[in-house]
Amino acid sequence: MSTLEPVAGFRMDLPVRVAFGDGVVAELPEVLDELGATRAAVLLESRIAALEPVAAAIDTCSRRGVQVERFLKPEGEPTFAAAAEAESWLRSVRPEVLVAIGGGSTIDLAKVARLLAEQGGPLGRFVGEGATMRAPSLPLVALPTTSGTGSEVSLDAVITDEASHVKVGFNSPALRPQQALVDPLLTVTLPARATAFSGMDALAQAIGGVVTTRRNPVSVALGLESCRLVGRSLERAVCDGSDLAARRDLTAGSLLAGLAMSSSECAAEHSVGQAIGGLFGVPHGLTIGVVLAETLEINRPECAGELERVADALGAPPESDLPGGRAITAIRRLLAAVDFPTLSDIGVGAKHVDALVARSLADDFVRWNPHRWSESDFRAVYRSALALSKR
Repeated sequence: MSTLEPVAGFRMDLPVRVAFGDGVVAELPEVLDELGATRAAVLLESRIAALEPVAAAIDTCSRRGVQVERFLKPEGEPTFAAAAEAESWLRSVRPEVLVAIGGGSTIDLAKVARLLAEQGGPLGRFVGEGATMRAPSLPLVALPTTSGTGSEVSLDAVITDEASHVKVGFNSPALRPQQALVDPLLTVTLPARATAFSGMDALAQAIGGVVTTRRNPVSVALGLESCRLVGRSLERAVCDGSDLAARRDLTAGSLLAGLAMSSSECAAEHSVGQAIGGLFGVPHGLTIGVVLAETLEINRPECAGELERVADALGAPPESDLPGGRAITAIRRLLAAVDFPTLSDIGVGAKHVDALVARSLADDFVRWNPHRWSESDFRAVYRSALALSKR
């Protein structure tokens, strides 16, 4: 009889109240009523503000006597400057509830705007060892419109420092929303490319829940189910955005991946991706997907057994001689099926590798890898990814 591996101790902080399902955006007026709000601040994207279900929910709030003030998130990845602008707006509005409607970058911006408005800046003081955040007094209600980061339930936010071109990660239970209305119908109009990018981010976070050194029974369970949902539906949603069954799968998979990440953290693909995103200013999910298979290839020997479980969740056939290789093969096939860009498509070239390696080594996520990464490992990832001309 084999020896059982002991279950190590772990801690969790997952108190978000979640409503999931078609049409739950319409419950926003009831949520504000339950919170006793007569004044609400809504941070959202201009594209999202025009969606009929979103406009109808906000209009109903106004008709019920809630004073609604809107802030339109600037285009692109959220920055320190955008956070300061949102903070100033939030201070002027003095709401009783903050509502964030949009993708992960919108919800992240709302998280740090609330942090700054309540606890004061500069934003950089909340980074690094010893940084502390008090529990918020202003409730945050999140309504995701993409299926990627799971920011509606996570304790993370990523904001770009435009002065240094570094993506800075913030991590604390104090950042997490209090409620999430997760409506798959809000993702139907998401373009194919954005669907592919966000889906690969969710998949990477789900795999992190299974393979990182902080994995635990809860993160593994959440991560594997997320892998199953995303793996079976991402290609369908990219090919046909109106495929509601696929959209529901991806939305649920993203939520589960966000919960898994909050318990387990992510792995090297996020260290590499954040380095690329900070330097090139491209979407987060894109930077994760272009290196996901390559980083897993280096991690594979130390987490082969865990990757076999990922492979099973992805429905991968038993065709690889390398332990853990089935999962990586399945991911490469999925990247090809959704016509995912390559690293060189972003504009990355050999001349950028030195700077990107230095940034990757300095990133926080690298700490949780099953493999202890070195400079040569990161160089190998960039070399392999740059050698790929097409999927």
